[in-house]
Amino acid sequence: MRGQRRNRGLASRFFLAQVIVVAASILAAVVVASLVGPPIFHEHLIMAGHAENSPELFHVEQAYRDTNLIILGAALGTAAVCAAAVTWFFTRRLQRPLGALTAAAQGMARGRYDTRVPALGAGAEVDAVATSFNTMATRLQRTEDTRRRMLSDLAHEMRTPISVLSVYCEALQDGVTHWDEATGALMTDQLARLTRLVEDIHDVSQAEEGRIELDCSPHPVEELLRTAVEAHREAYAAKGVHLVLDAGDVGRVVEVDRQRIGQVLGNLLTNALRHTPPGGTVTVGATAHGPHRLALSVADTGDGITAEHLPQVFERFWRGDTARDRDHGGSGIGLTISRALVEAHGGTLSVTSSGSGAGSVFTMELPRPTRHRTREARATA
Repeated sequence: MRGQRRNRGLASRFFLAQVIVVAASILAAVVVASLVGPPIFHEHLIMAGHAENSPELFHVEQAYRDTNLIILGAALGTAAVCAAAVTWFFTRRLQRPLGALTAAAQGMARGRYDTRVPALGAGAEVDAVATSFNTMATRLQRTEDTRRRMLSDLAHEMRTPISVLSVYCEALQDGVTHWDEATGALMTDQLARLTRLVEDIHDVSQAEEGRIELDCSPHPVEELLRTAVEAHREAYAAKGVHLVLDAGDVGRVVEVDRQRIGQVLGNLLTNALRHTPPGGTVTVGATAHGPHRLALSVADTGDGITAEHLPQVFERFWRGDTARDRDHGGSGIGLTISRALVEAHGGTLSVTSSGSGAGSVFTMELPRPTRHRTREARATA
């Protein structure tokens, strides 16, 4: 019995609601016509000059009662027909869009994330549900595409070092090759590559899920930039790339996690070095963006980025067609980690480029601390 009640369709529920409304209205009319109407009618007949118990008075009141019954019966029948018609019309109008939503939801449940609901035209509320469903489907499709691409790229990244290690292990077992300094260095390099990849995946997952714990405190901008520049000075000199520091106003302070921002600057400098040929220049600078924001930038005169590739720069495992080489580059998620770390600080990380061969500029915009916190930092220093 309970199962039957739960399985009632929209049409039966809507019709039942209409019948309840009609029945309540007719019942109210019957009560009023039966209890209130006759006394009032009788009183007016007496006032019109009819005798109290005259036959004319009796027949007039009987005619009044019969007329009320006929009118109420006709109204009840008309109301029932109208309720059925209205129920059929609105149910038909609602069943189609709801059926489309149900079919789309079932498709989503089967993994068809490209399912979309067309414009239903069944009212603002139903259209709002359809729009929300399409938005949800779009996000799920993007998430699924990202997941598949990430798994594919991760498998590709791991395949090369694992294959090299497997080949050398078999060669050592078969006696084809012998353990020497070169073999040890190669295997150590491949193991380090796998270790770095696992650590990078762990870092980017923590950062994007908001699980990174930051130890923020005010730090002078010039000190942060100079530390990062000096750490990469030797690598730049070895390649013949000029590294320039333009700290600007040394009095500027940002409230950040020193280690994490150092990691971001290190990733940006390593990326710039990879893309800048010998004789090129990389400039590290700082500029104010209004009273509450500060921009740290790393600009290079290297390969540049085409307009079609700019939106992909911060995607996991993305590499351009030229300098981003899997054997000589990084894991391909350094910039992804950097953006997540900057966003964890309440900032943004963006890139601009005029195109291939025109260089690129990575800009890290961070919030500046209040004057009170800045004075505390200077007093502590």
